[in-house]
Amino acid sequence: MIDPTTLDFAKGGGLIPAVVQDADTLQVLTLAYMDRAALDETIESGEATFFSRSRGGRWRKGETSGNRLKVVSITPDCDNDSLVLAVRPMGPACHLGTTSCFGAEDAPGLGRIARLEQTIAERAAADPATSWTARLLAEGPKRVAQKVGEEGVETALAGAAGPDEEVASEAADLVYHLLVLLRARQMSFQDVLDVLASRALPATHAD
Repeated sequence: MIDPTTLDFAKGGGLIPAVVQDADTLQVLTLAYMDRAALDETIESGEATFFSRSRGGRWRKGETSGNRLKVVSITPDCDNDSLVLAVRPMGPACHLGTTSCFGAEDAPGLGRIARLEQTIAERAAADPATSWTARLLAEGPKRVAQKVGEEGVETALAGAAGPDEEVASEAADLVYHLLVLLRARQMSFQDVLDVLASRALPATHAD
């Protein structure tokens, strides 16, 4: 995951700041500090462990509340004196009960796409009689694809002649059904982002 021996703990008096970020929504959750032992424990356990400057010792996030942080990756900065921890939180990251220590909003901006994907995944196990998402998934990709087509037409019609509010509403329906289709195909929006990233590469003379 990371080689702790490459990090400069001495610059911060034995501590290194760690920005904690949701691996899916990319929302910044909190800022904490690690000493070498806390980092070693994090790597070994797969759960974020920090050094509390107020308590003067190590603590594993969520050991009391249960709101643990499952670590996906640890990335150092260019000077090797700070870290970004990409995590999947098991509950609110802030002791005040909010998703993030930086404001009360949950998954702002494009993070809402990832949050909607999580909701769709949860609804997949629901009763199709009570959940539209579960019903669509139970009917299979062809049925979901049909709905994507219908919503695409409605979005296009709204875009051609409707007010902005209607365009936004129809586009939201289209995005939702597109995410359900990806789920039905055992795909995710990350697959779409990967294609977009590949298309953003610098053009060559052969293009």
